Amino acid sequence: MYKIAVIGDRDSVLGFKALGLDTIFVENGEEAKAAINRLAGEDCAVIYLTEQIAQEIPGEIDRYTNSLRPAIILIPGKTGSLGIGIESVNKAVEKAVGSNILKNE
Repeated sequence: MYKIAVIGDRDSVLGFKALGLDTIFVENGEEAKAAINRLAGEDCAVIYLTEQIAQEIPGEIDRYTNSLRPAIILIPGKTGSLGIGIESVNKAVEKAVGSNILKNE
């Protein structure tokens, strides 16, 4: 069975533990990169990653963008959204549909 994990600072991801998800507490991008690579090798299907950590490792996230597994989904951290996650969704929609049908202009 595939796993679902959440990576980020302790305060942002601790609540996900109650849902039965694997939670990995990291302090910086280097720790997050190591955790992502380890989880990818362990058949983790979905990794939720806080936007605050994601902004430190855009290359690592891009590396898995076109991979079947793991899907890396950006979520807001304890300080709120940076807009990175929604921008990622907008790009994916535009790629799939040909135009961004979600953007309000």
